[in-house]
Amino acid sequence: MRVLTGLQPSGDLHIGNYFGAIKQMVDAQNTSEMFIFIANYHAMTSSQNGEKLKENSLKAAAAFLSLGIDPQKSVFWLQSDVKEVLELYWILSQFTPMGLLERAHSYKDKIAKGLSASHGLFSYPVLMAADILLFDTQLVPVGKDQIQHVEIARDIALKVNNEWGEIFTLPQAKVNEDVAVVLGTDGAKMSKSYKNTIDIFSDEKTLKKQISSIITDSTPLEEPKDPKECNVFKIAKLFLDEERESDLKSRYLKGGEGYGHFKMYLNELINEYFKDARQKYKEFLEKPSYLKEILDFGANRAKNVAQAKMQKIYDKIGL
Repeated sequence: MRVLTGLQPSGDLHIGNYFGAIKQMVDAQNTSEMFIFIANYHAMTSSQNGEKLKENSLKAAAAFLSLGIDPQKSVFWLQSDVKEVLELYWILSQFTPMGLLERAHSYKDKIAKGLSASHGLFSYPVLMAADILLFDTQLVPVGKDQIQHVEIARDIALKVNNEWGEIFTLPQAKVNEDVAVVLGTDGAKMSKSYKNTIDIFSDEKTLKKQISSIITDSTPLEEPKDPKECNVFKIAKLFLDEERESDLKSRYLKGGEGYGHFKMYLNELINEYFKDARQKYKEFLEKPSYLKEILDFGANRAKNVAQAKMQKIYDKIGL
């Protein structure tokens, strides 16, 4: 089963990114044919700062590799290193009705949030369709807000197939309903836009500050506390097996410990869980040429697939 996912280099990763998406990718490497790319073309719809984009792209590569993406098991590359995706983007644009894009919820949402109404933002679903269709993708793991984009890719693929024959594989969106929403420090969904994140690769001082900012109630230290209502517990249990979760629950119900104690425990859990990843991340960033070698290796693997697909398309379109 070929699975494709693109990850925007949008800054520091937080534990919501990890448990919501990255962990599933790492686990899937052993059972699926994974194609994973850093979506730096897509990132341009929200920022045109070249230096920042380049820096974020390298940091994203270092982060994903540190967290378990294996470039031998997965095809892992930087989107802009496989130019065929832009060529296919233009070809697919000829098969994309304006009305299809005008109905895209994501475009309307982003405009409402203040992003400029550019052609790039408007045609974002066509570039995403090119990402998916270029590699004969069967499954695309997405959040519920991205299901429509996969459906748009299917619609475009059907139009092309009706015109040229069975050129493209029809992709399916895969939403993992079992993945819980990871709560942020304020109890809302963890998101950079809400400024409520707990970052994976921040320094220890910043991590401690973020954990200390988790909102709790005013139950006195000596009284029992309800773990089901505590944001600290809800985050901590992501890192615990059943036995350790049960032990932590008992500490809540027993009383005699304040939320400060539980925040200290969470800090220890996060530090321990990501200890190796944080060390690898630091080492990768100190060797940018090595990072580039890994991305080039993945890009060459991706190009082999992309160029074979484009040759079939050239024969049909007359290029």
